[in-house]
Amino acid sequence: MATEDELRSELERLKAENATLKARGSKGISMKVSEKGAVSVYGLGRFPVTLYQEQWLKLLDIADDIRAFVKEHEKELKKKE
Repeated sequence: MATEDELRSELERLKAENATLKARGSKGISMKVSEKGAVSVYGLGRFPVTLYQEQWLKLLDIADDIRAFVKEHEKELKKKE
């Protein structure tokens, strides 16, 4: 059975780990390279958005068009709260 000092030490370790995890989650969006070599973006919804490099570059090339489309159709589009 663990001693009181060991339990306190473990509690402090868990508090520090919890604080680290909360801080990491507050960024909201994170990225990683998938097993298949694609870029996965986490934090936009329930599932990650995963595209290959050339797909991301095509999408980024038309970022202004996407913004204009969203602005033009703002009243038709729903917002996730």
